Amino acid sequence: METVGGVISRDGAAPAGARQGGPLIVTEDVELLDDLLRLCAAAGALPEVHHGGPSRRDSWDSAPLVLVGDDAADRVRGAARRRGVVLVGRDQDDPDVWRRAVEIGADQVLLLPDGEQWLVDRIADVVEGVGRPALTIGVIGGRGGAGASTLACALAVTAARSGRRTMLVDADPLGGGLDVLLGGESADGLRWPAFAASRGRVGGGALEESLPELHALRVLSWDRGEAVTVAPEAVRAVVGAARRRGGVVVVDLPRRVDEAVAEALAQVDLGLLVVPAELRAVAGARRVASTAGMALRDLRVLVSRGAGAAGTGGLDPEEVARLLGLPLAGEVPWEAGLASAQAAGTPPGGAARGPLARFCTAFWDRLPVDAAGAGV
Repeated sequence: METVGGVISRDGAAPAGARQGGPLIVTEDVELLDDLLRLCAAAGALPEVHHGGPSRRDSWDSAPLVLVGDDAADRVRGAARRRGVVLVGRDQDDPDVWRRAVEIGADQVLLLPDGEQWLVDRIADVVEGVGRPALTIGVIGGRGGAGASTLACALAVTAARSGRRTMLVDADPLGGGLDVLLGGESADGLRWPAFAASRGRVGGGALEESLPELHALRVLSWDRGEAVTVAPEAVRAVVGAARRRGGVVVVDLPRRVDEAVAEALAQVDLGLLVVPAELRAVAGARRVASTAGMALRDLRVLVSRGAGAAGTGGLDPEEVARLLGLPLAGEVPWEAGLASAQAAGTPPGGAARGPLARFCTAFWDRLPVDAAGAGV
């Protein structure tokens, strides 16, 4: 066992395929029970409480998580061994807590108050039925007008059309709102200002249900009101909640990196730097790549062609990648008529046989959802 932030852990993995539901609490300590009920409420869970030992074996066996008060360790010593048992105590200097944890087969020993946030996260995980985190793609423009927001929308639209659970996150407060690109600026649902003061844990399911649903995907965008500062802690909590829902998350990122953007970058599995095939654009993209690359684990370049080039002229994609010192992820094709199609209600990537949609579909085929967390 090891101690991390008040948590002594032997095996922190939750039972595979555990059913959704609240934890089972076993304690007769009134003060401890009050604390555990408060933490369950913070995690959005409704627990079952047994003041003595478990009175029904099915409760002990089937609960996704069992929280045993240190006062009740003797009473559950004879219960069937199972995973997902946490022994909860308060005495930081009690050496016998280790022995009691072993006797009841506990996975963890949690010492309050130090381990409160860990326990809230653990309870929320079992309630949400958390599995593999979403494959999270961040899209950044190497310069203004590179087409990063258009590509981010197209990637999200094509991912949703293929049946993937998809969320599109607009992390650029000065971009005007991705819901506009998707034709959903008047759609019901929350925008970033509603989450500006979020702290701690944000429920993934609650987040998903609160957002506008456009073209079979959920969108977290900005509104057109006055500028609102979203705290870095809020960005971390919201993007983390989006990832816990699984599937894919596409994040449209600004070129500048502040503390809030850094929180989003830290949760991106793969960054795509969209750079026009022009020498001046490459020069500007170097600064963006240098800054974003400090936070991104994997940053690759996508070369885009403008309307004038129409797929010809300019630098070769391989030369752009070489000049930037980044792996080449591909060449984004030019698609005529995107603006008029958007005005008619078709979002970027909405024309399934268009060049942009075909490019995005091929991208997802190369990077399946299963790549999340496994190296892409």
